[in-house]
Amino acid sequence: MTLIKSISGIRGTIGGSVGDNLTPLDIVKFSAAYATFIKKSTGKKSPLIVVGRDARISGDMVHTLITGTLTGMGCDVTDIGMATTPTTEIAVAKENAQGGIIITASHNPKQWNALKLLNGRGEFLSGKEGEEILKIAEAEDFSFAPVSELGKITQKNYLQEHIRSVLALDLVDADAIKAANFRVAIDAVNSIGGIAIPELLYALGVKEIFKLHCAAHGNFSHNPEPLPQNLTELSSLMKSSHANVGFAVDPDVDRLAIYCEDGEPFGEEYTLVAVADWVLQHTQGNTVSNLSSSRALSDVTRSRGGNYEAAAVGEVNVVTKMKETNAVIGGEGNGGVIYPASHYGRDALVGVALFLTYLAKSGKTVSGLRASYPPYFMAKQKVELTPEINTDAILQALKEKFKDEKTTDIDGVKIDFPDKWVHLRKSNTEPIIRIYSEAHTQEEAEAIGKEIIEVIQKMV
Repeated sequence: MTLIKSISGIRGTIGGSVGDNLTPLDIVKFSAAYATFIKKSTGKKSPLIVVGRDARISGDMVHTLITGTLTGMGCDVTDIGMATTPTTEIAVAKENAQGGIIITASHNPKQWNALKLLNGRGEFLSGKEGEEILKIAEAEDFSFAPVSELGKITQKNYLQEHIRSVLALDLVDADAIKAANFRVAIDAVNSIGGIAIPELLYALGVKEIFKLHCAAHGNFSHNPEPLPQNLTELSSLMKSSHANVGFAVDPDVDRLAIYCEDGEPFGEEYTLVAVADWVLQHTQGNTVSNLSSSRALSDVTRSRGGNYEAAAVGEVNVVTKMKETNAVIGGEGNGGVIYPASHYGRDALVGVALFLTYLAKSGKTVSGLRASYPPYFMAKQKVELTPEINTDAILQALKEKFKDEKTTDIDGVKIDFPDKWVHLRKSNTEPIIRIYSEAHTQEEAEAIGKEIIEVIQKMV
């Protein structure tokens, strides 16, 4: 089954049977449920909804169905066309809209697409709000508008507005970036980043850009998740072009991977660490990431006089914790930077601008900057589950077994040892327990993960 209905939206593979895949009927049903929710929660008869999409092959078809359904429900639509996820989030706030729909399956392959749902602040809906939309969709409790009350569509392009907002940030210095004469290589995996990232770089004063897969046709040239195994061409380009820094983004441009001048990955966990370090040098305060992110952020935060807090996995959980703790920077270890001075959403454009400013001001190479941070290595493993296994009982037993260590149970169980940690959580989409671990060497990280797996196997 490749239709996944969750509190954060609906995603699935295009084609196939209704209810089992992301078909036109499913798209219409969930768009209508979202419109119903927005009208009910805002009390507006004709709410304004912003719609943007990445460059996926199915994007135009899905976009047509969504905008048609929204207007059929009596909603007005600001259609910003192909746009990054953070651009759409910013547009919701700028338009004083009541909500937004982002058409993207993020890092999933090209056969996937999704509806990501936003509130009137341009932020992802809460779990409670998402559950209400799922209930509305299940009941098919829709009331479509009569012909005299159909919504209207207005088309706008928000990329330049987004770029202007990035350049206006106090900690972005385009003059310093221009003076550094950086040579920058990018891999935009044939999506909207191929338009947005070069435009941003030119606006920042970068003159030499070496482009990989920047034609935004949606036929992804490689697996779109920005991980080292998928970015071998960028690594080679770094060496052949003698670029100073490399950037890779996922199809909707909310994740940022950085490459060193020698072609080695900076490490996706360290995108947030480096950007946070730059922010904390100028804005004393707190930071937040999710439980599965590197301890390096906590180390850097403490060294800069701030406090670090961990949130449950999921962007909405990180944002909630950031607001609770007045965090000045936060995000996720997958390369997701959330900078409240801009907006509460992961934004690779903000990440690029802040990182390049830091690089220019530091006078270091990218590899030199990376070497200045605590060395951590992460391992990601899993345990397959069968229906008879009581996952919650296993997690509780592990918490009890390691009660002498620091444990956190807001999202599965995380066990913090003095020199390493391991985080276990039940997958929402697969019958598995995900086991993430981190230590000062790859071997130690893998070893603690395997040790936990052995403990689990003895329990079952």
